[in-house]
Amino acid sequence: MSTTMPSARPPSRMSRFFAPGPMTCIEDLRRLAERRVPRMFYDYADSGSYTEGTYRSNEADFAKIKLRQRVAVDMTNRTLASTMAGQPVAMPVALAPTGLTGMQHADGEILAARAAAKAGVPFTLSTMSICSIEDVAENSDQPFWFQLYVMRDRDFIDRLIERARAAECSALVLTLDLQILGQRHKDVKNGLSTPPKPTLRNLINLATKPRWCFGMLGTQRRTFRNIVGHAQGVGDLSSLSSWTAEQFDPSLSWDDVARIKDRWGGKLILKGILDPEDAELAARSGADSLIVSNHGGRQLDGAMSSISALPAIVQAVGDRIEVLFDGGIRSGQDVLKALALGAHGTFIGRAFLYGLGAGGEAGVTQCLDIIRKELDVSMAMCGVRDVRQVDARILADTDDLVPRAQRPSPGAPRRVAAE
Repeated sequence: MSTTMPSARPPSRMSRFFAPGPMTCIEDLRRLAERRVPRMFYDYADSGSYTEGTYRSNEADFAKIKLRQRVAVDMTNRTLASTMAGQPVAMPVALAPTGLTGMQHADGEILAARAAAKAGVPFTLSTMSICSIEDVAENSDQPFWFQLYVMRDRDFIDRLIERARAAECSALVLTLDLQILGQRHKDVKNGLSTPPKPTLRNLINLATKPRWCFGMLGTQRRTFRNIVGHAQGVGDLSSLSSWTAEQFDPSLSWDDVARIKDRWGGKLILKGILDPEDAELAARSGADSLIVSNHGGRQLDGAMSSISALPAIVQAVGDRIEVLFDGGIRSGQDVLKALALGAHGTFIGRAFLYGLGAGGEAGVTQCLDIIRKELDVSMAMCGVRDVRQVDARILADTDDLVPRAQRPSPGAPRRVAAE
């Protein structure tokens, strides 16, 4: 597993002249995506806010967690099957909601949803997606999850919920940590706006990405289709810019969570929990699951990494609400470590975006295959055959990670929230 950060991993100049070799890890997909995706959109996915300290910690802090190798144990008949939000999954991994997914590759959300369905894992569509709820529903034969941002226009939010219900989305993921936008310096420098600024630098960069350009010419999905034509006064990209600038609601409260829960009526997952006190409030809200997440390091720079925050939240509420995890996963071993620290399931964001940018649907499939294989093999080498039995016993030197009261005793079943 690589722990070197993207800023320190420039692709070889010579590699640009040769076809890519076998993709053996997520880092291989990242390097290929960086070559194929226009700079402004690649940087949008692969960046954090301000100094990017939290963004880097999300990935780097996984490397501090060591696994216990076990030998001479039966490694046959292994299974990665589990559940997330009460839904059966082939492995405890879901595709996280990511904005502008359809700008990493033409029709990106549709392609990612298809790959997720084939792999037997959930796909989560962002409010700020390029392909609409209806686009994904029409082009995928499996239910997907929908992620909701709370906007000032509550009528628009209610209509989004109704559209998600009509599309038979099987869970609503309510994001709580984007009441105001954290500044991402790379986006400002790249002129990423709505619509993007046609600077000379951007136009020259686009000319070096013919594969991406031809893909975009072949689709009509090039705007925020959940919003344009649906939100009041938003008929095109120019009007969308002013609408989004004023719509994220800084007054979001737990009363809004209760209202959305009642309006939705189905499985509700709360995303953006990083503190045990907020986890307590999430557990009391009646939501089905929470996601430990710092928005990929794109909001509060200087906040804890998600993996560092996970154990305390599991200890606080893990027996009352399902705890899911998001942030920094770049391998199947990262998934295994998050499960060992108490997560019931995990989300991948940048990892699948790298796959999408590198190779469309096939690239996302390859990303999921890589993570599945790494998770399966690493779990076996730790002496576990059923992913639902993974806990802190597979970790070495857990004193600084898992409070003593939380550590399972030998032979104890893995603790999960009641269904």
